[in-house]
Amino acid sequence: MSATEERTDGPVPDSVLAPDGTLREGREPAMASEDVLAAFRLMLLTRVFDERAFSLQRQGRLGTFSTVTGQEASVVGSAFALDPARDWVVPQYRELPAMLRQGFTLERFLLYYVGNPVGNLMEEGVNLLPFQISLATQVPHAVGLGWGLRHRGSDGCVITYFGDGASSEGDVHEAMNLAGLRRAPVIFFLQNNGYAISTPVAKQTAAQSFALRAAGYGFPGELVDGNDLLAVYEVTAGAVARARAGDGPTLIESRTYRLGPHNTADDPTRYVDPEELEARRALDPLNRVRAYLHAKDLLDDEREAALRDELAEEVAAAVNAAESYAAAHPRQIFEHVYARPPDRVTRQQREATADRGSGP
Repeated sequence: MSATEERTDGPVPDSVLAPDGTLREGREPAMASEDVLAAFRLMLLTRVFDERAFSLQRQGRLGTFSTVTGQEASVVGSAFALDPARDWVVPQYRELPAMLRQGFTLERFLLYYVGNPVGNLMEEGVNLLPFQISLATQVPHAVGLGWGLRHRGSDGCVITYFGDGASSEGDVHEAMNLAGLRRAPVIFFLQNNGYAISTPVAKQTAAQSFALRAAGYGFPGELVDGNDLLAVYEVTAGAVARARAGDGPTLIESRTYRLGPHNTADDPTRYVDPEELEARRALDPLNRVRAYLHAKDLLDDEREAALRDELAEEVAAAVNAAESYAAAHPRQIFEHVYARPPDRVTRQQREATADRGSGP
């Protein structure tokens, strides 16, 4: 079974918006039209950024990073169901638009990928944990965070993102088991993008759907078309409502597709059939929302061209700001690690910075 071959013996992903941008029979959008337009702007910003950042990486101006291309509806639809003022996002490494929605900036994102520790520093009031490159280690943190919010009397919830490959890690099992037991207000958002680097889903699990695993932990699992912005938003909004009501966690499998490489060090032509990729390009989530907005006369080619120019300028300004930022200094390795550094660390810090001065 290739990544494009949908399982015919399992549950069907929930969908509101058909690939041609029309509403499926009997379905109505849970998102207001102005929110759909705002979501499309964020999706397009992410696509424009991916294109520019990929070029920067090839020029040696940016480190290895993972694009969101093809998964914009999955990330943006779920992020729009949250309240950034009270809810938290615990990302992996492919959730740029959700991070921006929480108040993170493109400049900080770029600083992280040029190796400046400032890029992993969340500003006050930004309910967001740092990037996590090690697979699934952020998932237990999300449960602890959600459990803590509940004990503080907050009705906030936590969404944590991870991939189909990461779902095989023990951290995910342990986190979901504890969350189910403690009814923690956590949304486990599993982005099934077809591949764990080069390993297709069919070689990762015999289950008909990752969402079916939730029953074993005592809470609901939802399977949604991850290329459908409206469906992802609706399913996530339902999970948020459950969490706020004290009904505990939800596992959402967002079945999407990675249109680009795993990261900029990957060569997907070695394992993805060109015909498979071409078939998936026809399901590009941006095209689906674009058609929906065109039909409502909220967008046309001219307005989108102007928007793309605006977003390109926004990305260029962030690149200029990041490249103008003070260079990283060795002392930053030692910051935000200990409240009271032990003597050995203080000595190491002194030795590491002795010949560099105090730095910027």
